[in-house]
Amino acid sequence: MTIKIGDTVPAATLMKMTDSGPAPVTTAELFDGRTVALFSVPGAFTPTCSAKHLPGFVDNAQAMRAKGIDEIVCISVNDAFVMGAWGKAANVGDAVTLLADGNGDFVEALGLTMDGSRFGMGKRGQRFSMLVKDGVVSELNVEDPGAFKVSSAEHLLAQLG
Repeated sequence: MTIKIGDTVPAATLMKMTDSGPAPVTTAELFDGRTVALFSVPGAFTPTCSAKHLPGFVDNAQAMRAKGIDEIVCISVNDAFVMGAWGKAANVGDAVTLLADGNGDFVEALGLTMDGSRFGMGKRGQRFSMLVKDGVVSELNVEDPGAFKVSSAEHLLAQLG
């Protein structure tokens, strides 16, 4: 079943690269009592993700925070090492938190997986964005396969009013 507006985000543990190595981050730590802009990419270092999706959120981070966003989070079905390297390569700094959903458990719990096997990528997360307020989804934007429009930072920023 696919998550929808008004649903509570399922419990999961994601991984964040730190100076000491990978560290767990629970969805409770991430979402409870906070407003989070979350977006998912099919893969770190992939063309649309690297050229458009991640840079859009980096470029719009200040504007999103001015509208009440506590944290901007990017997830991908990659490991924490890849996500950390991607963040460094993209000069993300502290604009966006990059979290690994290494086994795809979180996107599977959301009902937002895709099969990237024909590209040699296996199970991945669909491209989407969502606004989560205190653990509850208040906006959800899931892209059609191959598209990049509704999950963009600009679209989510417009939804913030």
